[in-house]
Amino acid sequence: MIHDPADLTASDYLDGAREMAAADRPFLAHLLAEEAARLTADPATAAGIRAGFPAPATTREETD
Repeated sequence: MIHDPADLTASDYLDGAREMAAADRPFLAHLLAEEAARLTADPATAAGIRAGFPAPATTREETD
């Protein structure tokens, strides 16, 4: 178990993003993916991570 957030890797954040996406939590998935991309040295890989977890719309449509 990791006790210090500074010890988290891009892979850890990406795993969390996938879990949040699967749990239908797109905003959290996006935030975790952004951190994973920030920690990724390769710009092309970072861009791919960001593309996989785009920012969700800020408004929600209510349905009956």
